[in-house]
Amino acid sequence: MDNLTKEQRRKNMQRIRSKDTSIELKLRKALWKKGYRYRKNDVKLPGKPDIAITKYKIAVFCDSEFFHGKDWEVLKPRLDKGSNSEYWIGKISRNRERDSEINKKLLFEGWTVIRFWGKDIQKNVEECVRVIEETVWDIKLQDEYEINNY
Repeated sequence: MDNLTKEQRRKNMQRIRSKDTSIELKLRKALWKKGYRYRKNDVKLPGKPDIAITKYKIAVFCDSEFFHGKDWEVLKPRLDKGSNSEYWIGKISRNRERDSEINKKLLFEGWTVIRFWGKDIQKNVEECVRVIEETVWDIKLQDEYEINNY
């Protein structure tokens, strides 16, 4: 059951953005402050990652819990009980499939894919930056190892 009127829900849904969301801005600012340079929503890459650190081939996605189906086993039964359940279950299921397809394409192209949930970015952006920094460190070590062993 929806607590909002149809007009209120419509206005709410219209304000949902696909890029430059608050969670993306928060993570990007933290990365920029640490000296990382990146491309935002790079159209040359599958899925247009929210943040693409091209120097290290790292693609970062900032996913909202609802639209990307966090805890899908819990969310799906709740959606079943709500209004327009067929639409939402189909939409979120397709988003989850698309996320998986994009991950595979990027991995095939040699990219490292990192996905963060919005709440994780909101609550602890430093931890998210640390995950990215550790990934950069791993890639640097791997590159150094490959150079030294040729």
